[in-house]
Amino acid sequence: MLNKDTDGDFTIGEVAIFAGHNYVLSVRSNATQGLGAVRARAEKEPHLLKQGAIFVLYALMDAIVDSYFPVFDDLEAQLEAIEEQIFARNEPAKGREIIEDLYQLKRRLITLQHACVPLMEAVSKLFGAMAPKLCGGMQEYFRDVYDHLQRITKNIDMLREMVTTALSVNLGMISLTENETTKRLGSFAALFAVPTMIAGIYGMNFADIPELKFQYGYPVCVAVMILIDLLLFLKFRKAGWL
Repeated sequence: MLNKDTDGDFTIGEVAIFAGHNYVLSVRSNATQGLGAVRARAEKEPHLLKQGAIFVLYALMDAIVDSYFPVFDDLEAQLEAIEEQIFARNEPAKGREIIEDLYQLKRRLITLQHACVPLMEAVSKLFGAMAPKLCGGMQEYFRDVYDHLQRITKNIDMLREMVTTALSVNLGMISLTENETTKRLGSFAALFAVPTMIAGIYGMNFADIPELKFQYGYPVCVAVMILIDLLLFLKFRKAGWL
């Protein structure tokens, strides 16, 4: 069984079940979830309760397995929320937070998987030709529990693949954001480079520089700088760099 703490993480609790022809004993360890619903179900289904202890065993196992579905649904909802953040975020700094959230989600999926997979082997021994005599008449019910376990383990594998894909997409989005930033910085650097180059040429200590003693040399030089920067700005803006 799974216990959920205040941080949203899961811890595994254990339920040991001992069953015989006329008794069923369950012992819980670190399991906070009660099994009162099993008794309520047994009282509502007296025709199945006539099967005796084996029905109680089935009801206990079915309750435990069914409790995993809401957990999986919660994890699936968490992934959907994270995926929305991946494409909605505008701040590159949030990329690290998303990676941490995805990693925590993957850890929770592994915890859920560790709770489900060992049960499959145990339940598979309760139906079929090698099933104990105690399970006679209830084998199809245990097969149903096994099918539920199979379904949830397949869903876990699928969700883990989606988490891996989300990690790759998030890293790709971070790279795209960094590329956009690099383009912007490069564009601004180019805008400042042209005036710096022209000013640097006219700042050299040579006597014979063209138009050095020209009366309108300074305003013409500034006008040329502005014109070139304006053309560069329009070109970068059209290319989507600014």
